[in-house]
Amino acid sequence: MAHTVSARKRIRQNERHRARNRWRKQQLREAVKAARDRIQHGSVEEAADAVRRACSVIDRVAGKGVIHKNTAARSKSRLSARLKARKTAG
Repeated sequence: MAHTVSARKRIRQNERHRARNRWRKQQLREAVKAARDRIQHGSVEEAADAVRRACSVIDRVAGKGVIHKNTAARSKSRLSARLKARKTAG
């Protein structure tokens, strides 16, 4: 157990940050899942819109430092590749 005032404050801050980061990661997973679902089952226009929204969420989460910028770039690249494959397939 923390004894100093600053250590107790840091524990409180860490709990708040962890809760916020977990929420952001959940939003990220939901956006990516929705985009993948639209790519597979929706129209091309719906898929493009879902990918655009997912990329926005990915950028926001990476900007907050919840995920690494290279992880964000990789996720966006993979989504874009799936969308492109769907467009060329018809």
